[in-house]
Amino acid sequence: MAVVEIERCGGYAVVTMNRPEAMNALSKALRSELARSFDALEADPDIRVAILTGAGDRAFTAGLDLKELGSGASNLADAVAKEDPVSALGRFSGPVIAAINGVAITGGFELALACDVLIASETARFADTHARLGLMPGWGLSQRLSRAIGISRAKELSLTGNFIDAATAERWGLVNRVVAPAELMPAARRLAEDMISADPETLKALKALIDDGFALAFGEAMALESERSAGNSAIGAEAVEARRKSVLERGRSQAS
Repeated sequence: MAVVEIERCGGYAVVTMNRPEAMNALSKALRSELARSFDALEADPDIRVAILTGAGDRAFTAGLDLKELGSGASNLADAVAKEDPVSALGRFSGPVIAAINGVAITGGFELALACDVLIASETARFADTHARLGLMPGWGLSQRLSRAIGISRAKELSLTGNFIDAATAERWGLVNRVVAPAELMPAARRLAEDMISADPETLKALKALIDDGFALAFGEAMALESERSAGNSAIGAEAVEARRKSVLERGRSQAS
């Protein structure tokens, strides 16, 4: 049984962490296969969007496989520094949609935060247990979480190790929306289809602009946008009119 399953669906792919018996815990094999999978998708010109989810209905992923680490079969330092699945997601230039079907705990929480859009099942729950395990985060949680929900709420989660449910996560702005369990994958697929209907090159470039600008001070980010938008002047009137009609038609179809 493959620890990562990939389903290619036209312009997008569904990547499933497939260790449901272990709550999709991030074993060394799973971490390595996730990296290989996203690198393969990045190399595939037909795939522009990815959906990341976990097998079963209990967990998106419970984070690092602590049983494996406790047995000595995997090294904690290597797991954080060298076998980082978050970096693998970062190498994929298209949007990544997290379809969170259960718990996302600690390293699994970090993996969810590394995605661009988060859709959660009503059964999803989130927790950062680094403080209870006596560990420091190494995949970005200490910085991404505070930027997503505010520093006070981030401190509450990280310094207690408490869980929050899907409704709270939506209220705090951690996830984009919450849906019924049966609706999770259909909702993620619809969103992926919306994204792949956009101009392929602009999809990647706009994601990069948003991410790169978010890492800068506001004035620097505005200058970056001005610099990267300079290419707009090369788009002729005929192309603008064709795109205008396409946008209007899409708006009409969504309203009907």
